Amino acid sequence: MDPARLFAASRVLIVAGKGGVGKSTMSAALARTAARAGISTLLIRLTPGGPISRLFAQPELTTLEQTLHPGGGQGGDADVRGRLVTPDKALAEYLADHGLARITRRLASTGAIDVVTTAAPGIRDLLVLGRVKAMETMKAADLIVLDAPAAGHAVSFLQSPTGLRRAVGAGPIATQADDVLAMLADPQRCRVMLVTLAEETPVNEVIETAFALEDEIGVALGPVIVNGLVDVPEGLDGDLDALLAKNAPKLSTSDVAALRDAAAFRLRWAVRQREQVARLSDSLPLAQLTTPQLFTSAPGPRELETLADSLTIGINKLTEDAA
Repeated sequence: MDPARLFAASRVLIVAGKGGVGKSTMSAALARTAARAGISTLLIRLTPGGPISRLFAQPELTTLEQTLHPGGGQGGDADVRGRLVTPDKALAEYLADHGLARITRRLASTGAIDVVTTAAPGIRDLLVLGRVKAMETMKAADLIVLDAPAAGHAVSFLQSPTGLRRAVGAGPIATQADDVLAMLADPQRCRVMLVTLAEETPVNEVIETAFALEDEIGVALGPVIVNGLVDVPEGLDGDLDALLAKNAPKLSTSDVAALRDAAAFRLRWAVRQREQVARLSDSLPLAQLTTPQLFTSAPGPRELETLADSLTIGINKLTEDAA
């Protein structure tokens, strides 16, 4: 499928993965890829900080919606907007939506909102998911990309409506849980995309998470993103001796030794990654998208476009492979 079809398949895309695999960066890259395909996107983060604002070269996200990338460019881009959704803000907006804005202000002034949002296990997660559901229902954007908690918490995060629904027989919490569960169970409304590195532990965790999400929650899964794949520069996988000999006048003995060590390391790294990608394919029957290793500690807009390029190429290739 082409990018427009992939991102139009569900109105909410929940991005999850083990901490440190680039989940937030991939959330931003998916949002940018969708916008480049003409799909307006709202990117939601649940905690302050993270790389999203830097990737778009914009101020830090707050609970007020802001434009991360304006649409209307020569390529037909749509806009990317972003905001934080916290449990306290989600509760305040829920009450305001139901005509209780005055009560919201009183709760906030007395600190009672904190008491409400910690009253029962899972209530904070349900409040956030309920707010996302409300945005999806109101069609706040063509696509909502949710930068979800790390994989260890992602399952419990998405299980919160089920747990609360079992504990509460009726009332607003039960209604909210039912509404969120209906969204999670409908693949036209919601899918989860998992992110991993091509390393043993992240691959193990993404496999476990995928089966847990399908078996315990019943949410549909999109392609898995394998982030940070290294390429093998031209010459390293061929006759390295000939390449070094060709450049011998420019190299000292120590230079040659360092280059040999670096080449050997890069090749071993690439081989290990390919082994993990193959293991992931064998263990998890989901399509894969890959993104390259970015050799920078502070990726910005330039790197974001590189990642969006890779995702676009990968999505188009899925179409070709399916044909």
